[in-house]
Amino acid sequence: MTAEQQPEERPDDAAPAPSGGTLARRSPTPAASAPRRAWDNLWDYVAHGGHLADTRRLPRLPILHGEGYTVWRYDPLVTPDPQRAPLLLVPPLGAPDFAFDLRRGASLVEDLLAGGREVYVVTYASTGPSAGRRGLELWVDEILPASLFAVAARHDEAAVHLVGWSLGGLFALLTAASDVSGAPIRSVTAFASPVDVSAVPLVAPFRSVAEYTGGRIFSAAYRTLGSFPATAVKWAFQLTSVERYLTKPVTLLTHLDDRELLEQIEAVDLLMASMSAYPGRAFGQIYHHVIRENDLADDDLRLAGRPVRLAAVRVPVLLVAGADDVIAPVAAVERATELLTGSPDLRFVVRPGGHLGVLAGRRARENSWRDLETFLAAHDGT
Repeated sequence: MTAEQQPEERPDDAAPAPSGGTLARRSPTPAASAPRRAWDNLWDYVAHGGHLADTRRLPRLPILHGEGYTVWRYDPLVTPDPQRAPLLLVPPLGAPDFAFDLRRGASLVEDLLAGGREVYVVTYASTGPSAGRRGLELWVDEILPASLFAVAARHDEAAVHLVGWSLGGLFALLTAASDVSGAPIRSVTAFASPVDVSAVPLVAPFRSVAEYTGGRIFSAAYRTLGSFPATAVKWAFQLTSVERYLTKPVTLLTHLDDRELLEQIEAVDLLMASMSAYPGRAFGQIYHHVIRENDLADDDLRLAGRPVRLAAVRVPVLLVAGADDVIAPVAAVERATELLTGSPDLRFVVRPGGHLGVLAGRRARENSWRDLETFLAAHDGT
């Protein structure tokens, strides 16, 4: 282990495309003056109804409809390489799955497809008659295993790479740790997945309130509401980068010549506006077992009455932490390296970016995406 610093049918939750169809980009040359680039960007912004980023989603079609979830296959961009194993993306609760396909030029999906890999993603319905009753064991024992078997069935039963972000990464790790399903997992990659919440400063006030009240205040709130509301999820994400939101107007005005930065800000704003609610039971489990008791850090998590321990993971694992992540600080992610004692190839890297930036930031292509590419290639044949 080393630590490095440094659609016939389309998804209902797809983000809207920029108005006016394909963006007629001016793409000024680097030699153009800053004032000229700024003017061109302003012109395009007005001409395209307030849009600069190309946030149209890559086309995909469903291969499995389950109760409250769907598995999608992305259309290949090049002829798939049969030597590369299929890959399933696992988004977290609350955040939209297009974090993996944020915008053209900052899309992990696009990068994987361009390399000839078959890419799938599982999405969840945040509403519905049974949404509030869904617990974490549903993802670990049913949703992810069923998704993996569906993908493997399309590839001669080949085992599948699992790649999750944030809570999605924890889902992937816990599925690999569970002995219930026997799901065909080839490897697990977890981007910005906090295992030790005691290392997350933002969680400290909630843990103090929980300890003082015995957890009753938050329990009563989510049981009454039936979920952790989408607005609250959005606020929670924004609180982690409150300085960026307060200084955003100044950033925009002083970086009008930086087209890529303007596109990234627009795409991130769209993602923040698309947050969804956490199912009530799942949020309750996260609150009690992860935030209040920190069971993951102690490798003492129990789901459906049985222990699910990271020490039981027997597949290669890549852990990616963001150097500037306040939701999943480096120490919170690194704690997993002490627990994943059964993994035959455990890798931990720290790369530039915050909670989203390490997955889909402007520097991800040269950093975390290359880590992922190297790791996947090392285990495509296993």
